[in-house]
Amino acid sequence: MPTDIAVTGLGLITPAGLTPDENWATLCAGRSTAAPDPVLKGLPVDFSCQITGFDPEAEFGRLTRRLDDFIHFALAAARRAVRDAALDPDTWRAERVGVVLGVGGTSLSTYESAFQHLSTGHPDRVSPLTVPRSNPNMAAGEIAIDLGARGPNFTVSTACASGATAIGVARDLLRSGTCDVVLAGGAESARSRMTAACFARMRALSRRRDQPGLASRPFDTARDGFVLGEGAAVLVLEPLAAARSRSAPVHALLRGYGASADAHHPISPHPEGRGVTQAVTTALQDAGCRPSDIGHINAHGTSTPTNDALEAAALTRIFGDQAPPVTAPKGVIGHSLGAAGAIEAAYTVLALRHARIPPVANFESQDGDHKLDIVSADPRPLTAGTGISCSFGFGGQNAVLLFEAA
Repeated sequence: MPTDIAVTGLGLITPAGLTPDENWATLCAGRSTAAPDPVLKGLPVDFSCQITGFDPEAEFGRLTRRLDDFIHFALAAARRAVRDAALDPDTWRAERVGVVLGVGGTSLSTYESAFQHLSTGHPDRVSPLTVPRSNPNMAAGEIAIDLGARGPNFTVSTACASGATAIGVARDLLRSGTCDVVLAGGAESARSRMTAACFARMRALSRRRDQPGLASRPFDTARDGFVLGEGAAVLVLEPLAAARSRSAPVHALLRGYGASADAHHPISPHPEGRGVTQAVTTALQDAGCRPSDIGHINAHGTSTPTNDALEAAALTRIFGDQAPPVTAPKGVIGHSLGAAGAIEAAYTVLALRHARIPPVANFESQDGDHKLDIVSADPRPLTAGTGISCSFGFGGQNAVLLFEAA
């Protein structure tokens, strides 16, 4: 069975841009995309990182009405990824093409509208499209319908690790010989009033309403919470031998995957980083790598006080005083929840392709006993051709991906 898995296509729809090149330029500029959000007006936290310039009507035409925002993003990213991989859905073996998407929840805006009709005594005004627009599985389902992918098709949900988990599961489908090609990634839009209100009540969001562009600041001493985001990333994965046989572009190799559960608390990570350590160590072992082989770390880095401190401590224990340089894209694009792991996996691939590590937006200084080598201000040359992408979620669910330059 194939062991070398290639990334042959990338599709990205994020607040940083609508193409990999646009995303890369925004990341390297180290500039936050956070801004006041009209959808959240009047709430305690009224800003977010929003996708701009994306026109669903132009992309999908009449299909737009059937799709919720997170599905818009997923389907657009999938189309772009397939095109980037030089695949033709009219000629591929459709029954051997799988789709695995990670979705932490859904875009709750559709349900908000339905609940409002119910609460005002108008159930007849609830749209019959409410369920197919909002079910998490429909991101993968709509991609299959659009592209004619008839292989295994499902959505995984491991909270903010969902997108990374989906890529790991897709890798396993390829290694087992179940699929020839898998479209894998994640999608979510956290820009709903319900989502914002819930996270604000949990005191998980930054309250910098007067300076939203400075709000998301992973690992920085002055961090006070994350910023809501949205987006999608889809990676085309296939065995390296098959990719080479059709002269496909190979962006990177997916060499390792590690997953674990903290088995500790519904929200708080394990205080000793037990699950994080297990997931990173498993990914290293899976790839046959030592900690010293890793060229950079794409950290989960949410910009929350406790989580960043625990992640820094866990990474320090694994990699020691010579830990590789660390970046954390949520300073630029905010936190897209279930999509974050897939977007950041794509960013890790881009870092390897460009041999550069983007800076962490708004980073100035670190607190605590565990100091990481944070890339700040300007991109840094990447001197080793490997990188790991870390994703952790509620329920203590952890997923780590290890990529190698092609």
